[in-house]
Amino acid sequence: MSSLSSNIILVIAVTSIATYLSRSLGVLFSERIDENSKIFRLFDCIAYSTLAALISKVVVFPAGDLVEANIFIRLLVVFLCVSVFLVAKRNLVYPTVLSAILLTVLIKFL
Repeated sequence: MSSLSSNIILVIAVTSIATYLSRSLGVLFSERIDENSKIFRLFDCIAYSTLAALISKVVVFPAGDLVEANIFIRLLVVFLCVSVFLVAKRNLVYPTVLSAILLTVLIKFL
């Protein structure tokens, strides 16, 4: 087995252990977690701020095929999808599908 193959297997093993360990701990401690606690709200805020930062980075500094889209198109799609997200009671499916459709249509026809 080559060095690259053994490194890939090691990476897969370590990430699998980390993933399943965190899921197992979540199952074990889920009964004791108060959803209204300060620590839970802190993690919620951190998750949303990380997502906002990632979306901002992709919109302002795009990579790949998204470079072809004008910044105004990208901002319009983000604004519309956030609006759909809020109207759809925080359902992520609708804005995700809508963003792909809107970007495709707007890039093709504008």
